[in-house]
Amino acid sequence: MGTAISLDLADDLPAPELDGLAGDAFAWLREVDARFSTYRADSEVCRLDRGELPLSAAGADLRNVLARCAELWKVTDGFFDAYATGRLDPSGYVKGWAVQVASDRLLAAGAANHCLNAGGDVRVRGRSHTGRPWRIGVRHPWDAMSTCLVLTGTDLAVATSGVYERGHHVLDPRRGVPARGLRSVTVVGPDLGLADAYATAAAAMGPAGVGWLDGLPGHQHAVVTDDARLLHSTALPLAG
Repeated sequence: MGTAISLDLADDLPAPELDGLAGDAFAWLREVDARFSTYRADSEVCRLDRGELPLSAAGADLRNVLARCAELWKVTDGFFDAYATGRLDPSGYVKGWAVQVASDRLLAAGAANHCLNAGGDVRVRGRSHTGRPWRIGVRHPWDAMSTCLVLTGTDLAVATSGVYERGHHVLDPRRGVPARGLRSVTVVGPDLGLADAYATAAAAMGPAGVGWLDGLPGHQHAVVTDDARLLHSTALPLAG
């Protein structure tokens, strides 16, 4: 996925069982990387984009992901666009979706307390090793060693789209140029795939994305603007 992934399992289970749970989670994420990567020439995404793989012959996961991307294109008025770069790239949904699936599988397997973090896309469930709700730091967009805020909860999906590592890489699909105005967009909700896509869409909208996020039901947000203003939902689950 082109990013570091960490897993914290907080259940009091035998070490071999914890190892198995972690192994299954990372195996799934490696599988997603192999099938959905836009950098690996043999991935399903690249083969489909080049016309070598008919959609009818693609795997069920890829077909479902593309269907969700089409729905998200409508919901975001075209600002979430898997073809914004001119080629197929569903990464703005896939990373969050993959982590959400991994978390769902961990929960179903008995790991009710865990934190899975894929480069800032975080899914937490239950409680940490301390017995307290998880604390999720949102990176300060100008200082890699600091946070701009800390969230807390027992069942949260937190996705952040920012320009501090890859520059202004999120495109405004209407103009075909890098979007500007928002340095960091964090969306909190019940599903990490949706939170990831909504964060990407809001970043693509630029300053107008703040108003759009304000009207997004069932989600909270925090935004840092290019001129260093921090704006966030009143219901954002901030740590005390």
